[in-house]
Amino acid sequence: MAQTTSDEPAVGEAATGTEPDEPRRALPARAAGRVRRTRRVVWLSLLVAAATVLVQWVIMTPPLYFDPYYVWLAARDWPDVPLTVWPFDEVPHQVTRIGLVLPARLVQEVLGDGQAGFFAVAALGGCAFFVGTYLVVRSLFGDVAGVASAAILLIHPFFTMTNPFGREITWSTGAVLPDMPGAGLFAIGMAGLVVASRRTGRAQTRMLILAGVCMGSAFLVREFLAFLFLPIPVYLALLRIPWRRNVTVGAPMLLILAVSLVHNQLVWGSPLAGLISAAEHGGQSRDYVTRELAARSFLRAMHDWNELGMIFTAALVLTTLGWAVTHDRRLALILVWFCSLAVPLTLFSGVLDPNDISLRAWLQRYWFAVLPALLAGGFGSLILMFRMLPSDLLSQRRLRTLVVPVLVVALGGVYGVAAVRAVPDLPRDKAWGELRGYLAGHRDITLICADRRLAQTLTFYTRDVWGDPVWRGEIRDFPHYMPQIPRNATEGPMLYTRWRGMESQIAGGWRPDPTQGWRLMWRSSDGILQLWNPPPQPRQD
Repeated sequence: MAQTTSDEPAVGEAATGTEPDEPRRALPARAAGRVRRTRRVVWLSLLVAAATVLVQWVIMTPPLYFDPYYVWLAARDWPDVPLTVWPFDEVPHQVTRIGLVLPARLVQEVLGDGQAGFFAVAALGGCAFFVGTYLVVRSLFGDVAGVASAAILLIHPFFTMTNPFGREITWSTGAVLPDMPGAGLFAIGMAGLVVASRRTGRAQTRMLILAGVCMGSAFLVREFLAFLFLPIPVYLALLRIPWRRNVTVGAPMLLILAVSLVHNQLVWGSPLAGLISAAEHGGQSRDYVTRELAARSFLRAMHDWNELGMIFTAALVLTTLGWAVTHDRRLALILVWFCSLAVPLTLFSGVLDPNDISLRAWLQRYWFAVLPALLAGGFGSLILMFRMLPSDLLSQRRLRTLVVPVLVVALGGVYGVAAVRAVPDLPRDKAWGELRGYLAGHRDITLICADRRLAQTLTFYTRDVWGDPVWRGEIRDFPHYMPQIPRNATEGPMLYTRWRGMESQIAGGWRPDPTQGWRLMWRSSDGILQLWNPPPQPRQD
């Protein structure tokens, strides 16, 4: 098998410290080498984490409604989270994900339940994902490929165009949702398996236990990642880790599952509450679904929303081609990783029954858990096939020191420009911050009416970033899909926006009309939010 690009031994080759035809290296030298590698990994991981927080701050998506909001409520109310009471009865599969709810509760205890805490939880999920991407790609094909993979994802529109008050294509960076942290934890677990394949004895045991902990925690965040657990014996076989070591990986996973079952029994009265809520999630989709459309879910998710999704399809093609040419076990590992999730996702998105959809696999965030693998496969295939070029060609200094770096920089520059230009002018949360300041200076307003989406985000901006109230009036909401505005929603100022993302407009396109007596009270400087006074109410005799 071709050697790796890092200074680690190749996948599956134990780091015994000696070779038959080489003199034994001194123990201090080996230890110093490992310290240097560890130090580099730590610093690069911190660099990726810092870049994650910076990107999230740049886009500054306001705390979003529905699923993220209900997770936040569940964290605030835990352990009193009644699954049979609104709003938790609508999304029990979200609030029973204790791998997301309990860390959110911990952050709320430290930073409060305001915008700062929400930002911190979202940032932690993003760090898990992007750092996990770096670690798993690095463990397979070296630091350069690892950092490049994390950078590609950081600026990809799938992870930057997340604000429905602008123009979003997915909910990812900046949102408290399970997809990114779940995928990140699994990627870290896979990196642990790869590194364990280069260790022996206690060092290998520690890495396998770490891998099991991360994978088990990923299940507590995103249930369908359990599909990725089924081929764990195959992962170990491809990495040439002894079969008996499956027990080492599985033991912490089973322990985490047992803890979650006990928690569910104590909090919800059933150890299987989380599994039941996940299994019951689904049914008739609001989207048009056929078996043929469901079968193309991966292609639709990668291509229907933004043209830069093609890099992931190209990476899959490269991985398949690379494995066919090189038969490298690392590429085989990546293909098993991808297929173990792609097959069930596709089946349950409508191939089995288009009238009973369990997973909407045409949405990009359902595929986050395989994106690190695809980038690893794409970079790895290019590296391995480059090394297969004739030796006389590879020995040419100009090719190695000029042509290849220039080509890499040029392609990276083209991608970077395309990724940044794909993002429209970002509204960030500027309008919401201005509304917070307006309400703080107008406490005489005692009622604000809004559609439920706006109302849920508004709750964060009636408080300061730490969660302390700046306005104590009533927020009266109504479902946005109602055919007309309810009468009691015209008894106070109306918060309004023209939805710019994929969300449907309020009441089928209703908007305040000055000719009907609506009067503009306030408007954000970017025009995203407006506050309107309703027409005078008729007197009741």
